[in-house]
Amino acid sequence: MSKRYGAYSTMRFTSLSWLIAGMCLLPMVAAVIAALSGGFETLAGLWNSVLGEFILATFWLILLVGTGTAIIGTGSAWLVTATRFPGRRLLEIALALPLAFPAYVLAYAYTDFLDHPGWVQTTLRDLTGWGPRDYWFPEIRSLGGAAAMLTLVLYPYVYLLARAAFLQQSATAYIAARTLGQTAWQAFFRVSLPIARPAIAGGVLLALMETLADYGTVSYFGVRTFATGIYQAWYSFFDRGAAAQLALCLLVIALVIASLERRQRRDQRHHGAGRRFEAMQVVDLTGWRAIGAIVFCGLPVLLGFILPVILLLDLGWESFGNMLTPRYLDFLQNSVVLAMVAAALTVSCAVVLGFNARLHPTPAMKTSIRIASLGYAVPGGVIAVGLLVPFATFDNVLDRFMEARFGIDTGLLITGSIWLLVAAYAVRFMAAALSAYDAGLSTINPNVDAVARTLGHRPRSMLRGVHLPILRPSILTGLLIVFVDVMKELPATLIMRPFNYDTLAVQAHRLASDERLGEAAVPSLVIAAVGLLPVILLCLGLGRERDAKRFVPEPAA
Repeated sequence: MSKRYGAYSTMRFTSLSWLIAGMCLLPMVAAVIAALSGGFETLAGLWNSVLGEFILATFWLILLVGTGTAIIGTGSAWLVTATRFPGRRLLEIALALPLAFPAYVLAYAYTDFLDHPGWVQTTLRDLTGWGPRDYWFPEIRSLGGAAAMLTLVLYPYVYLLARAAFLQQSATAYIAARTLGQTAWQAFFRVSLPIARPAIAGGVLLALMETLADYGTVSYFGVRTFATGIYQAWYSFFDRGAAAQLALCLLVIALVIASLERRQRRDQRHHGAGRRFEAMQVVDLTGWRAIGAIVFCGLPVLLGFILPVILLLDLGWESFGNMLTPRYLDFLQNSVVLAMVAAALTVSCAVVLGFNARLHPTPAMKTSIRIASLGYAVPGGVIAVGLLVPFATFDNVLDRFMEARFGIDTGLLITGSIWLLVAAYAVRFMAAALSAYDAGLSTINPNVDAVARTLGHRPRSMLRGVHLPILRPSILTGLLIVFVDVMKELPATLIMRPFNYDTLAVQAHRLASDERLGEAAVPSLVIAAVGLLPVILLCLGLGRERDAKRFVPEPAA
């Protein structure tokens, strides 16, 4: 009886795993089917009108953000890892802080700062006496402005991965290059940088996937990309076929980038430190070199975190009282409830998937994990369209059947519900929860499972009594990451939210779209403050990692 119950429990975990993987795959399959079943007339019309503009804008956005994040992230990671200059330890942690800001929040702050009526241009006109048409000033509401905002908040992806790669490198090859007469920078470009290339490329590709998923920044700046096209086709033109076909185009681009990122991570495993590990030698920077390092590492922190906080505080100073009104408290409550429910559901599904893969490390179970992890590469707008199309069809079919058979008007039972929105969040952020859970699960020796089974623990009791207590920190980390990601998420929430159910992110976007930036600053600051929670944990980890490494000082050349 016990063996039969254990087999039944194991089979139940397997069934749940495939159900979760199927739910994660559903929006992508539905988007493909909806796009192909709508005929190609719409796509031809889009090609003749706006598709070329979408492709060109998306290409330039990817190129600019990829280049910017690679330069800033890699350069700052190398400087804080392999050199010593005043303020290095502080900047080593502060360089991760811009990750707390959604790009659209930076867009609101810098628009008020740099736009024609903003402080910068107003001061310039006061000092020079110029009129509005007497000078040229870069337009913040442009593709270049959107790329700058995205670069400032996404370069930490490259910085964190590149820094970890530089720390894990053995300095033997670097020392050999220096012995052969190479300067520090020549050794960096010829030895250290090629070894860290997979990690750097992986960080850049992660930044590019976030760029593809962005809607708030490009929408506010008037840049027409696939993300804005999906929303416009769905809500402005009520053309489901066009929205699905645009979603399919964006899905293809995102999956190509995701496959490249996965390949880079696989290649990264081949670059170990070897049996002998030599700590990286630190070069002391003095004079203009030290000043250059401070400027290079400090400018991203200033522009990506310190200045936006000051601007938003100044913008929203007179509107902070609004946060205590019942309307804003409802926005805050909606955001927190959605984030809590989505985090609990997502992490629970990740636990089921990860634990079942632990019980059955077969290719099939690994495939279910990969399927469930696809959501991180799929923009929120694609997931929204992919879920709304099949469930709207189901609701309509059910309504017609109940009306014809029983005279009951069921309306839309699933479409437009909170639960469908929570499902979209779960699909989008399942990979983050899986990563956090898997990081903890990898620390549990397989012998622990064997001992638990020997002592009579069935799979469910082993999960509840053995794994979960050990993995409590990893699970809490996963809950926190998903909670913050849901608080910041905009495109899926805009498309799928129930009627009259707005969140802080939606309210900030709406107020900014109406040019009420002072009022938009308040919910934006709340979102950024919540986003600081995982960044603070990350910074604490950076500090521990830094203290664990011992650098050997090298006299300045």
